[in-house]
Amino acid sequence: MNIEFLTFLRREIYRFMVLYKQTIVPALLSSLLYILVFGETLGNKIPKEYFATSYMSFIVPGLAMMSVITQSYQNSASSIMQAKYLRFIEDILIAPLSGLQVSLGYIIGGAMRGLICGWAILVMCIIMPNTDFNVDNWFLTMLYLLTVSWTFSAFGVIIGVIAKSWDEIGSFSNFIFMPMTFLGGVFYSLEMLPNWAQNISLINPIYWMISGLRYSTLSIEEISNVTSLVICLSFSTLFTIIASYLFKTGYKIKS
Repeated sequence: MNIEFLTFLRREIYRFMVLYKQTIVPALLSSLLYILVFGETLGNKIPKEYFATSYMSFIVPGLAMMSVITQSYQNSASSIMQAKYLRFIEDILIAPLSGLQVSLGYIIGGAMRGLICGWAILVMCIIMPNTDFNVDNWFLTMLYLLTVSWTFSAFGVIIGVIAKSWDEIGSFSNFIFMPMTFLGGVFYSLEMLPNWAQNISLINPIYWMISGLRYSTLSIEEISNVTSLVICLSFSTLFTIIASYLFKTGYKIKS
């Protein structure tokens, strides 16, 4: 790693860390609100037999993953869109950085934000009173958080490059990620669904990601943990290659 890449990477990390009250804290408060509303009110009326744990603990991995997906995507996509809007993307392109290095700088910055938010939510739920949530395997948990945050940060880079406006970036989050996340098993178990709905859930990659994190934290395995990890690694690799190619060719960036 050369000094140019490290400088660019430091800028991307500093960009969201200096504004932690706008980038980190809201994600924690949003997850806390979900936990209090669904975990405390609805959870008290649902027997543990349905989920092999309390309902509050059951929804924590899904809420953490939802935050990871949203924060990592928004960070990289908004950073690139801001650079395009303020027209300093040209300065980045003429810097002594390869297309791979530029894309990795954006990806790592977004992945760090998603990773911090996801980790902080899990820790917050561990220390909360009146909850039995705990993490059974921290190594596997951090691996899932890292691969998923990397995946959606890389996807955010792709969308940031090809998007023409801020509205397009928001549309992907509101009309694609949010429905896929809520239909990805955040608030329910796969066994609660009819067969046709289970089949639909199984083609949703976010469901596999949430299930993988749920296995690493609560040791609840509804589907293959190995397959979940392979899916996460596959998407992260694919999106990284595409993002690097876009910067290498200057697609919709170089005039």
